[in-house]
Amino acid sequence: MRLLLASLILLVFIPLNAQTTRKYSNEFMNIGVDAAALGQSNAVVARSNDVNAGYWNPAGLINLEDNQLALMHSSYFANIANYDYAGFAMPLDDNSAFGVSLIRFAVDDILDTTQLIDEQGNVNYDRISLFSTADYGLTVSYSRNLPIQGLSYGVNAKIIRRIIGDFASSWGVGLDAAIQFETDNNWKFGVMARDITTTYNSWSINEEEFAKVQNAVEGQNQELPETTEITIPKLQIGVAKLYRFHYDYTLEAEIDLNVRFEQNNDVISTSFASINPAFGFEFGYIDMIYLRGGMGNFQNELQIDNSEQLTFQPTFGVGFKYNGIQVDYAFTDIGDQSVALYSNVFSLKLDFSIFR
Repeated sequence: MRLLLASLILLVFIPLNAQTTRKYSNEFMNIGVDAAALGQSNAVVARSNDVNAGYWNPAGLINLEDNQLALMHSSYFANIANYDYAGFAMPLDDNSAFGVSLIRFAVDDILDTTQLIDEQGNVNYDRISLFSTADYGLTVSYSRNLPIQGLSYGVNAKIIRRIIGDFASSWGVGLDAAIQFETDNNWKFGVMARDITTTYNSWSINEEEFAKVQNAVEGQNQELPETTEITIPKLQIGVAKLYRFHYDYTLEAEIDLNVRFEQNNDVISTSFASINPAFGFEFGYIDMIYLRGGMGNFQNELQIDNSEQLTFQPTFGVGFKYNGIQVDYAFTDIGDQSVALYSNVFSLKLDFSIFR
């Protein structure tokens, strides 16, 4: 499986025709963080109000009452790819807050078989080496209250680092902007605009190492890949409502619209933009035990008979919080409701108030 994945990575990396710019990049930054959010189909942009708001909606950081730390780990593709996240946030004063987070998505210990056969045509397994392909995203967040009660804004500055062994590496920068509004009767609204300036990745190609790939695929004579990628802007718009029952029980539900400015297989798609709805809920008991669920990633999938079938991605999660320590778990299919591989996601959140 690792050998197959290595081949796929190298083939994707080598286009048939060289271009100066690739339109899509940094999809690892769209996977999501925090098992609590993933258990609700990522429908949290209107009500994210903790350290993880630095990712979902930095305007929500203003709700922090103390410093917070968050950690998350998940595995994809039968544990071949690992996704790790760490975030820290703190209030600066009564009207502003700051956060920083780091994401790493990587496949490690990939077999490099480009030198498997020596100059005499002999297979020499000692010539096999290992390499990793890793994506890193560092985000610095700032949030501030606006003069209107319940309204806040937030911004993210992102630095992207992508590495494909010794073959190539890139640097990228980008900006996000967001707002969040909460009414007195527990309605919440949020808008998150990602990559508002388009995020640029500039690649540096190691031509000597890349030549080994070219020579390993006989008769192909591939040209060097693109040196620039851009990430087009995206919008996430959400509305949420909090309900309380008999003091001990709460239900918070949210509906989001995820907007991409392209045409694809989303349930609503035009030449200008595509819209994908998502729904998530969280049922809580005494602010300690949580049950979560959601549906998202609605797609019109083309079937073998040329008909279209609507598919979606279900999610499920649970959480437990006590004295400022919160442990969350999410069980989600990375694709749709089919028999594709499911992922187990765990996250930990620590509120520094427990030390006071």
